[in-house]
Amino acid sequence: MTAPATAATDPRRRTDGLGWATRAVFADHRIALSVDAVPPAGHTVVARYAVVPSVTGARFLLPHGSPRVAAAALLAYNALRPATVRAARALLGAAARVGVVDRAPFPVLIVALPNRLDPAAVLLADRLAAALGAPMYAACGIRPPDPNHKPTLQLFDHSGRPRGYAKIGWNDATRTLVSAEAAALRELPALAGRAGHPDTPRLLAEVNWAGQVIAVIEPLPAQVRGVRTAAAPDLAALLAVARRGRPPAAPRPLAGSPFLARLAAEAQRAAAGPAGRRAVAAVGALTRRHGQVAVEFGHWHGDWVPWNLGRHGGELVAWDWEHSGPDVPVGFDLAHDAFQRAVVLRGEPAGPAADIAGRWLDRYGDRLGLDARQRHLVLDAYLVEMWLRTWRLADAGAGWNAALHPALLDTLEKRAGGDGVA
Repeated sequence: MTAPATAATDPRRRTDGLGWATRAVFADHRIALSVDAVPPAGHTVVARYAVVPSVTGARFLLPHGSPRVAAAALLAYNALRPATVRAARALLGAAARVGVVDRAPFPVLIVALPNRLDPAAVLLADRLAAALGAPMYAACGIRPPDPNHKPTLQLFDHSGRPRGYAKIGWNDATRTLVSAEAAALRELPALAGRAGHPDTPRLLAEVNWAGQVIAVIEPLPAQVRGVRTAAAPDLAALLAVARRGRPPAAPRPLAGSPFLARLAAEAQRAAAGPAGRRAVAAVGALTRRHGQVAVEFGHWHGDWVPWNLGRHGGELVAWDWEHSGPDVPVGFDLAHDAFQRAVVLRGEPAGPAADIAGRWLDRYGDRLGLDARQRHLVLDAYLVEMWLRTWRLADAGAGWNAALHPALLDTLEKRAGGDGVA
């Protein structure tokens, strides 16, 4: 027998991934949320989601009553996923297409509203459907809570065709990232195809909702395929991102540049916290070592790595622009690509990963117009930038990335020959 819903049965009270996702997606306190429970008196059920495979091991929230959408949520962009994940999703997606999700004994998340309350006033999925101008079904992947991750709603039409992906910025760190990506995507589609610039998804809508910032982003092409993790860097695309279809900019000295001024200002803001004095010292060492070196400045993607890149129809596609920005030394994306492949894919510590990034700059840097002095500047400046990014996220509530802090500061001090402050 189904029990009545109570505050204790509300999944938003959980501390796991299901709690984290439901707090973001169903943020309005007027929504009565329960799992396999009768909604409170005076409420009407407006949506049901299968919790797959279980409450304690939740991986997906899939809409009940729409097999096509449930299947699409599992199968969309499956070619971009690792082989083991791809196989499991393909199996479950095939089952969902014939209605197994609705018939299987998965727990059911029940969404209920007070009678006569308009769903568009309180339900995020309905608000996003209104922004896109068409009815939508929503699905959501579940993963462990992380203060740097954004819950994402997949939006589909009744046929199961993807219509958009809604990234939810729910704390200071993620609101900043979602807003930054929205700002970038407002400009980038106009550059597609210009001088080798990669294609990018369009921003469909940006919504402020219940203290959250949501960016609805165009789906990737259905046939997009991932870039191999061992692939050589696409240097023409890196330069196109840096220059935005313009001719090469004249090199400018690091000293006196807006870039260095920003680093110095951020390091000073960090100085009040743990290791902040070391960051100030790192910027000082960077200035002493490279201040008179002139380098070209331009834009960067900010997270240029194989898992944010794909190919469609022979053209490069790039997504996840939430760390992009202007006025950094050209070559930052190359250094980031090498550094992140080493840290994320091979588990290298920050010091060896920095050495690998240096070797990539030595190997490919001349094709970006970088001589030996400029390559050294790019690497040292990139490592400072990455520590400050780590600090910004921690300061905004995301916590410290243990792989980068304090290891990046240790690496910078070693490269500076002891100029840092212990």
